[in-house]
Amino acid sequence: MVKTLDKVDVVTVGIGWAGGIIASELGKAGVKVVGLERGENRTTEDFQMIHDEYRYAIRHDLMQDLSKETITFRNNPDEVALPMRQFGAFLIGTGVGGAGSHWNGDTWFFSPYDFQIKTMTEKKYGKNKLPKEYLIQDWGITYDELEPYYEKFEKMAGTSGEPNPLRPERKREYPTPPMKSTPMLDRFEKAAKNLGLHPFRLPSGNISESYTNPDGKTLNQCQYCGFCETFGCEYGAKSTPNVTVVPTALETNNFELRTHANVVAIHHDGKRATGVRYVDVQTGEEFDQPADVVVLTSYTVSNARLLLLSDIGKPYDPKTGTGVIGKNYCYHITPVVTGFFKEKFNSAMGAGSLGTTLDDFNNDNFDHSDLDFIHGGSITMKQLGKRPINENAAPKGTPTWGKEFKQKSIEYFNRSIPVTSQGTSLPHRNNYLSLDPTYKDAYGNPLMRLTYDFTEHDHKLHDFISERCAEILHEMGAEKVETRELTEHFDIVPAHNDHITGGVIMGENPETSALNNYLQMWDMDNVFVIGASAFPHNGGYNPTGTVGALAYRAAEGILKFRDKDGQLVKAKDSSRA
Repeated sequence: MVKTLDKVDVVTVGIGWAGGIIASELGKAGVKVVGLERGENRTTEDFQMIHDEYRYAIRHDLMQDLSKETITFRNNPDEVALPMRQFGAFLIGTGVGGAGSHWNGDTWFFSPYDFQIKTMTEKKYGKNKLPKEYLIQDWGITYDELEPYYEKFEKMAGTSGEPNPLRPERKREYPTPPMKSTPMLDRFEKAAKNLGLHPFRLPSGNISESYTNPDGKTLNQCQYCGFCETFGCEYGAKSTPNVTVVPTALETNNFELRTHANVVAIHHDGKRATGVRYVDVQTGEEFDQPADVVVLTSYTVSNARLLLLSDIGKPYDPKTGTGVIGKNYCYHITPVVTGFFKEKFNSAMGAGSLGTTLDDFNNDNFDHSDLDFIHGGSITMKQLGKRPINENAAPKGTPTWGKEFKQKSIEYFNRSIPVTSQGTSLPHRNNYLSLDPTYKDAYGNPLMRLTYDFTEHDHKLHDFISERCAEILHEMGAEKVETRELTEHFDIVPAHNDHITGGVIMGENPETSALNNYLQMWDMDNVFVIGASAFPHNGGYNPTGTVGALAYRAAEGILKFRDKDGQLVKAKDSSRA
């Protein structure tokens, strides 16, 4: 029997960066918020003794249990999708903090070009620069409008960094100085400058010095232990929801955190949401949680899936091009070029976002007139902290087992350095999300089905950026330089990158987008959907900083959506909540 609970002002689905920001901002404003998280609670204490590469980086202990809920995958609409049985292309987090607890820490602003990509591309290169099957569109917001929210996220997170010479001038310095440099990064910087490029230190969520944010939460100085991505930080030195916004929300006494609560449906009357239904994953009990406002703050594919399961918004149809839920699914194109050196480097020490990067071949910072692609990618050398299972690069031709494999692995463990890129991914007509007609999860609900393949644009961008990465490694003095090729077709395993976007995108027009620029649904105005699912395309940077900025703006929108007595009022201008 389903138990109906007392009504609350706001219910959020998922407690990562987006859910934590909504809870803290609304809680500080006196709004009663219930946060539903399907995983367990996690604090810094839970990450003690977490340096176990096999358990966390290989077996993905912090991630979703794929035996209970996974996705199905196919390359094109004519194929039958099959379930993903192990993690590869992306990692679906679970537990308080979500992906924000196990991320590397790269904290970027997207560029002015990203937010107006369609307008700026057509103005400079004409309307026929890309074939019509690429569904690029403006975001419905400009960089200048979003910049104050970026700044708010940085101040909360204590971001370490230095200005990007190819971006608009920053109005304020980063909250903390850039991280330490290393001989490896110094050599990359020198080589890039020799080539006339503009390197700078990566904006980092691994904090360079102890920092207390405006909410009074202290982040500690990074220890450069090399265990960031897929790991929690036992030092409290990585910007995570667990040490910032979630404790802030709890201290307001207006936020109730409920863990092991898996939301399976949004209740609504066709015009407005009335609450959600969730299952206690430990007891199997079902609960209805009524609320004035429902906020989806889950992983990219999870946000889209819950809307489709709840029959909210029109599903995207690739044949007709109509519908918006599931549309514009994008990946990240990740060129990797490895240099093999005679000299040794101390590669075992590092941090998730310890690195030097450059933007010369990102956004529209270079002329695309004679190129058959647009945008580009940031190019970076990072010193992540090498670990022996995943990172034992050896030159091509080395056997994959046996005596020679062991010799080459040992020889090059501290002599191999990759240069990588976060390459943009543009939406394509046939890349989208939908519900699977065959496979279901442990609760009997259809799984999310991913239809995705690399496009011609992806291959051209990948090849161009790979050549630029190789040029830098040659200038650094590498004796061998090897490029990882992009496969003809995308496969869900092994991993390429874990930054995915789209499915519930924002924009200026309800016909081509699901959300306005406060991430409020056009079709149901008391539902807000926050996360990388809102991105109309993926840019040349990690998405987290933009997710955080949009979450702060959405929190402001939710407050604007309420009148002075706390009652919901329909927005006079739906683009402004």
